[in-house]
Amino acid sequence: MKSIYDEEYRAMIKRLIIARKSKGITQKELANKLSLDNTIISKAENCVRRLDVIELLNICRALGLKLNDIIRE
Repeated sequence: MKSIYDEEYRAMIKRLIIARKSKGITQKELANKLSLDNTIISKAENCVRRLDVIELLNICRALGLKLNDIIRE
């Protein structure tokens, strides 16, 4: 099992952050779209908590992305 500090995981999170910022969406706005507390988005983006596949899929949908856009190598 890989750590949340794994290089590939961090690269994926970085792509999510870039996508979110490029759309002009704040962490709080994203959290609101997902009916989540904004600390969940913050912790995920700072690699304090690891996203599961469903959370990742929901974030992608909220950002208007395809999952493949984020998980690509």
